[in-house]
Amino acid sequence: MALALPEVAEGLCYGTPAFRVKNRLFARLWEDGETLVVSADSGTREALIKARPETFFVTDHYVSYDWVLVRLPAIAETELRDLITFAWRRKAPSALVAAVGGKSK
Repeated sequence: MALALPEVAEGLCYGTPAFRVKNRLFARLWEDGETLVVSADSGTREALIKARPETFFVTDHYVSYDWVLVRLPAIAETELRDLITFAWRRKAPSALVAAVGGKSK
């Protein structure tokens, strides 16, 4: 799903699969293999957690960072695709986002 986005490279982060655009991390699989860590601004993160705490959460480690954790078994594929695309837009250079027809951040 993430690899379908422009200029995405797969690598490792803390020993788990991770996805970067122009060397900027926007998503990575958590160590449990069932949670995805995704870039999200604090307002979006809080709204997601408030609306669906069974799907979205944050740990003490991520409280000070713009990331949200997603329980993969609890999210629909289309919603996950939208969330990954949102994270990609946050991290991709503005020129790249504009080139594919969108607004960044």
